[in-house]
Amino acid sequence: MFSPTSFSIYYPNLKINIYLCSYIKQIAMDKQSRYNELISQIKVFANDADTPISVLSNCAAVMKMIFPEEYFWVGFYIVDGGELILGPFQGTPACTRIKFGRGVCGTAWKEQRTLVVEDVEKFPGHIACSSLSRSEIVVPLKHNGVVVGEIDIDSTELATFDDVDRQFLEHAAEVIAPYMAKLAIPL
Repeated sequence: MFSPTSFSIYYPNLKINIYLCSYIKQIAMDKQSRYNELISQIKVFANDADTPISVLSNCAAVMKMIFPEEYFWVGFYIVDGGELILGPFQGTPACTRIKFGRGVCGTAWKEQRTLVVEDVEKFPGHIACSSLSRSEIVVPLKHNGVVVGEIDIDSTELATFDDVDRQFLEHAAEVIAPYMAKLAIPL
């Protein structure tokens, strides 16, 4: 993914771009450490008592920021009757409506469980919102035992997601779900 190199940068006023430093820090951290940082930041947004859209928007942004290479697309789908409606996301334009039981997202909703798909081309009924997507993880957001939305993350690489991703993203889903519940119209 990224091979460490040695380099020097000259800044006359010693001003360093904080985003560059943050990005380098993310690369250096292992996956679990990065997820711990992600959960910590999501809790800050959730405890801010902001509007649900603001919470979801900031969560999508921080997910993409902490996993810039792994997460090609990250976002939320909100349950609206028999469909999932596109919510806040980071990445390329996406499918705006997904029916219950269709594709990876609709299947995860129907089965009420996280789906880790190593190769989306091999998933029966996969909906290709982007031809660049190669693997995917979808985590249902449950509030009071009812699926109210989902976290959907795509990667351009095969088999990007594993059990570590599943465990941490399910924990993130628990924190985010009460905000999603304010927007959802369950079946």
